[in-house]
Amino acid sequence: MLKGVILAIIAVSIAWLALDFLIHNILLEEAYEATAYLWRPDMNMMFMSGVTLVLAVLFVALYSVCVSQKSLSIGLKFGVIFGLAAGLMAASTYLYMPIPLSLAINWFVGTLVEFIVAGWLVGLLVKPEASAVD
Repeated sequence: MLKGVILAIIAVSIAWLALDFLIHNILLEEAYEATAYLWRPDMNMMFMSGVTLVLAVLFVALYSVCVSQKSLSIGLKFGVIFGLAAGLMAASTYLYMPIPLSLAINWFVGTLVEFIVAGWLVGLLVKPEASAVD
């Protein structure tokens, strides 16, 4: 199972980095330009990538340790539930920051998609431990 966990961490990290680039640098570029006064001009990409890696480790660890029945469908369900929670947290920024509602909705949807992909990957790569036969 350790090999699957390591592969899942790598796969989830790469998927999230690619999806973050697509969502934030391409699809939401105009929304960020329209609200440029809200964002730091000196975003540290290495730090952001490090946070993504740590979150991937925690997501995969939570699945591998806390989910007893591991399968593709369970991984997808795990990703959907986690994505709904994380997406709601991301979208709730709208409540205390003057961002457009459309940006909050896009953050919710983008986060949900990212976690569904992550759930699919852990379901695919993290397999149950083989039981020893005595």
